[in-house]
Amino acid sequence: MEKQNRSSIVFENKSVKIINDEILKINCMPKNSIDLIVTSPPYNVGIKYNSHNDDISYEEYLEFSDKWMSRCFEWLKDEGRFCLNIPLDKNKDGQQSVGADLTTIAKKNGFKYHSTIVWNEGNISRRTAWGSWLSASAPFVIAPVELIVILYKKNWKKTGGSKKSDIARDEFMNWTNGLWTFNGEKKTKVGHPAPFPIELPYRCIKLFSYVDDTVLDPFLGSGTTLVASVLTGRKGIGVDVDLEYCQLAKKRLINEAHIFDKPLFVEPEVLSLENR
Repeated sequence: MEKQNRSSIVFENKSVKIINDEILKINCMPKNSIDLIVTSPPYNVGIKYNSHNDDISYEEYLEFSDKWMSRCFEWLKDEGRFCLNIPLDKNKDGQQSVGADLTTIAKKNGFKYHSTIVWNEGNISRRTAWGSWLSASAPFVIAPVELIVILYKKNWKKTGGSKKSDIARDEFMNWTNGLWTFNGEKKTKVGHPAPFPIELPYRCIKLFSYVDDTVLDPFLGSGTTLVASVLTGRKGIGVDVDLEYCQLAKKRLINEAHIFDKPLFVEPEVLSLENR
């Protein structure tokens, strides 16, 4: 008999849980238990992760995306939301409409589409591909933006949970504008090859969930989503296939969210990125 896969709990307390496991094999996540998913899956552009092959064929990448999204759909509550940070497109090994393709796969798995936030990273210095220089022969058009696709399971309107929002008026006004502009995260700062800045999950969590809701990141990486969850008074669950990244996430929770030094749920009014 084949040995049953067992998820490894790297860290757990009343507010956060870090799970070291493959997202397609994890067996400790109850169905209909998650209020909000915020994640940035691998982009399949050859990034050197410790335990993930980020250079498979595009067809294989779409098949993998289909499988992990189907699992996320099961874990979400009926009123659950899904914030999916993905590229608009990519030109490595051929032009591909990644954003459109992954959104289609999400809808195929039962997710309903709500809207798309365009994240302007303000970073055009990394551009190196022009196609045909100063010629109409074969120019490349490259947008220095990423997408945050907002999806949900069955019902968009939330009727359950604590009904306690902690978002300020100015935040609500600014963040419901579908163009977000803030810088990306430097990988050298957090020790992970593809981190996103805390501003991204912080905004998504405050805008699309209530205090005390449960937030999941199925590709935890350096733990940014869990840090934002603690800082906003939510419960956070993170899954990553790489044990080293899980340990990095735990370290960041201690150093940045002071997980052992403060009450599990701090009153929302003192929680802001500026006053951390």
